[in-house]
Amino acid sequence: MTTRVAIVGGTGKLGGVIREVVEAEDGYEVAAVLGSQSDLAELDGADLVVDASTPAVSIDVVRAAIDRGLNVLVGTSGWSNERIALVRPLAEAAGTGVVFIPNFSLGSVIGSALAAAAAPFFPSIEIVEAHRDTKVDSPSGTAVRTAELIAAARADVGPVESPHVDQRARGQRVASVPIHSLRRPGVIARQETVLSGAGESLTIVHDTIDPTTAYAPGVRIALAAAREARGVTIGLDSFIDIGVRTRPVETGAPVSDGDVSGQVASATSA
Repeated sequence: MTTRVAIVGGTGKLGGVIREVVEAEDGYEVAAVLGSQSDLAELDGADLVVDASTPAVSIDVVRAAIDRGLNVLVGTSGWSNERIALVRPLAEAAGTGVVFIPNFSLGSVIGSALAAAAAPFFPSIEIVEAHRDTKVDSPSGTAVRTAELIAAARADVGPVESPHVDQRARGQRVASVPIHSLRRPGVIARQETVLSGAGESLTIVHDTIDPTTAYAPGVRIALAAAREARGVTIGLDSFIDIGVRTRPVETGAPVSDGDVSGQVASATSA
């Protein structure tokens, strides 16, 4: 049976990658391609909604899908745990599924899981993320997700040490972790998680080089999961076993606003 997919933001960079995957994948077809200003009535007739729009529009897309009894896969950045908490009761009441994927890159997911696994052993942790200058939100959804996983992993030892965070140059704190966002030309996506302790540091770095080849495997996994999902699910790591255990993140927790083709992931110690 063919799943008819409506893609909101299907003309954007991420939406274009998702559209290519849907068109190439057996069992799926593109039912509609919407822009950020499109009438959401165009979702009618779809079996699954994929949201790759903008942070300002995304909440309306998710609500429109739930109102229609449709499952929705959300690739739009800017969703904190507090914001996701508003959606959970709506999805549960409607009997639908909402899958939030901060990053479709398998290498990125592995990098975040490694950071969370190491987090209890290092008192100081900061994240530096860089994206192209056209990205409208900061910090990135991937950085927010990584910080939340780090905070959950440190539940028994407490928040990270982050001195002088009252100074604006120290970045934005998310779940106690300072995040520094760079927006510049010449980069696609890069995240460094720097974990520091007495006499040593560990840096986990992930670079996206080619979004099409880096994201496509994760998009295929997420599409299949979103088609059958119920309730709210967060992260590609919910659907793959990467061999690293991470504590679940409590939705609504205090938050302030591999070798895979197409990407490079590395961990360095000094």
